[in-house]
Amino acid sequence: MSKIEKAKGWKHSKPGLLLSIGTSAFGALSIAKDVKKARNEHDHLLLANALVGALALVTGTALLVRELRRLGSEDVLAD
Repeated sequence: MSKIEKAKGWKHSKPGLLLSIGTSAFGALSIAKDVKKARNEHDHLLLANALVGALALVTGTALLVRELRRLGSEDVLAD
């Protein structure tokens, strides 16, 4: 298997999915900072932007968790 094929498969591997979930956690820190700033400044537009970003983050993380579960169930069936 070439290095390119291994790199393409990394995204759908268990370590790759866990890394993606970890980077989403860092995104949550940024969103929390934006929400705090918006609330302190009483800026409704910035708050709405932060909440939409939070919803996107939650949705993306849920998709990653679902893929991780599917990957885990396929591993059990493969044995």
